[in-house]
Amino acid sequence: MRVLLILLPMALTAQVTAPRSPAKPKPAPPTQSTAQATSMTDEQKTIYALGLSIYRSLGPFNLSPGELAIVEKAMSDASSGKPALELNEWGPKIQPFAQTRAAAGVEKEKAASEAFLAKAAEEQGAIKTDSGLVYRELRPGTGASPDATSTVKVNYRGTLVNGTEFDNSYSRNEPAQFALNGVIRCWTEGLQKMKVGGKAQLVCPANLAYGDAGRPGIPGGAALIFEIELLDLVGPNPPVSPATAAPPQ
Repeated sequence: MRVLLILLPMALTAQVTAPRSPAKPKPAPPTQSTAQATSMTDEQKTIYALGLSIYRSLGPFNLSPGELAIVEKAMSDASSGKPALELNEWGPKIQPFAQTRAAAGVEKEKAASEAFLAKAAEEQGAIKTDSGLVYRELRPGTGASPDATSTVKVNYRGTLVNGTEFDNSYSRNEPAQFALNGVIRCWTEGLQKMKVGGKAQLVCPANLAYGDAGRPGIPGGAALIFEIELLDLVGPNPPVSPATAAPPQ
């Protein structure tokens, strides 16, 4: 999923020469699930997508497999017209339950992020700034450095501390272009340390990224890891298009 993380704030619903195209991954062997999807009609695929959407909406609850089984049972009971309890009585308890579970998830994510940030700061060549950003140069650049209002062209890959990728401009085969005064603070600070043609890793604490709220695909309290190539400075701030998205404030 393209997370479009680096866009300007939005409602919740992500070198001097051209970089080499990433190697194309070998196709994964078909699984039972992919074979099943191939046999579905478009309508069935849409309904399947509905199920995926419902599952994603349950993310803030951090449900265990046993708790997911209860959800499935409730849907089955509702479908048969025989729910085991009254929704009007228990429905109002859902929101405070979600808030409690989300808060616990944020604290767990923060603990994992703090451990990762501490380890990243000990890497050879890493610099931890006063803000908490951990910056590490992977390849020196030879061109100019941007300032806080520059518009830049970059390629980047973003991951969570567990290695899950949430955004990747390489996979779109199109660099991102954006103004540094319209992005998350980690990028505004980190990109100014780079020179055109260079590559760096930014490890961003949550308070310099998406905070406790998170974003779709990014848990609240999560530290983010970006590998960024600064391709060019492109002058006056152009409009940001969906295909050239970048990190928000």
